[in-house]
Amino acid sequence: MAPVDVMAWGVSIDHLLECKTGQLVFEDFLRTEYSEENLLFWLACEDYKKIARDTEMTAAAKRIYGEFVQVDAPRQINIDCVTREEISKSLSQPGPNCFDRAQKLIYGLMENDCYPRFLKSEIYQALLERAEQQ
Repeated sequence: MAPVDVMAWGVSIDHLLECKTGQLVFEDFLRTEYSEENLLFWLACEDYKKIARDTEMTAAAKRIYGEFVQVDAPRQINIDCVTREEISKSLSQPGPNCFDRAQKLIYGLMENDCYPRFLKSEIYQALLERAEQQ
C-alpha cells in the first residue's frame, strides 16, 4: 500500500472509495461498527450500473434488493420507506438508475457519519503514521 494512497484517503471519501485497498480498509473499519452493509451496498450499486443486459440487470436488482433493501434483509441498509417502496416497485423492470436515490442516501451517511469516524480510528491513524514514516 503506497503512502500516497493512505494520505489521499484523508482528503475525501471519494479518494478512499476509488482505491481498492482503501475500500477494504474502510470495510474493516465499518465491520467494527457493525455498518459494513453501507459500503457493500454502495459497491453493489456501482457494479449494478455497469450491467448492460436487461436479464442480468433484473437478476442483479433482485439480488441487491433481497440482500440490502427489503425489510429484514440480512444486510438491511437504513433508508426511508418511500425510497424502499420506490425500489420495490421498480423491480419488475429495473433500470440502470433504480438504486440511485438509495445509493445517494447511503453515500451521504458514509460521508457525514462513518468517514469522519474512520479518519479518527486507530485503523486509519496507524496506517497514516506508517505512511508518514516512509
